[in-house]
Amino acid sequence: MKRRLVVLALAAPLLLGACGTDTSKDAAAPASAVAQTQNVKNVSEITAGATFNDTDVMFLQMLVDNQEQGLEMVEIAAKRAQRPEIVELAQAVQATQKDEITMMKNWLTEWGKPTTVDKRVSLHADHGGLPSTGEEEIESLRTIKDKKFETAFLNLFLAHQHNAIEVADLEIDKGGNELAKQFAERVKQSRADQVQQMLKLLAG
Repeated sequence: MKRRLVVLALAAPLLLGACGTDTSKDAAAPASAVAQTQNVKNVSEITAGATFNDTDVMFLQMLVDNQEQGLEMVEIAAKRAQRPEIVELAQAVQATQKDEITMMKNWLTEWGKPTTVDKRVSLHADHGGLPSTGEEEIESLRTIKDKKFETAFLNLFLAHQHNAIEVADLEIDKGGNELAKQFAERVKQSRADQVQQMLKLLAG
């Protein structure tokens, strides 16, 4: 519980900062937004280009890991949540993040890099560690009592999406590929919007 309270405290500034952000469908779908800028209809058609650095690779690998964990969580929420707003959030994330994973894995393959992240702690020490949600925490969502589920899910997923913002910030600061940096900006914006929405849902 202490960890979740800390995360909510960290997320509070995002609530204030996100009040003026775009909550349109494009803002919630970073991969689709990138596709539009590249004048293609399908995210699988987007090519990242040959210029990239280690941060670009690490960003995509870490975000793929984050997204795959996120899909596990929202799949549970789509089945167990009672409030329509939470079900709709879960379904929107499912649609959006599947496209994002496809695009990111395509870019990594294009660069000849693995599509999975190396989770050795030493490799991520220079940026504060690998932002990740524990498998035990995700699994607990399957068994927690119904009356406690929504609060547990929102707290866990809020922290999870905050992790995605931290990963995006790393790319924005140190990435070398312009398209990956543009994607990171959209990810940061969309996750801040989701954090705002979840804080409101937690407030009742």
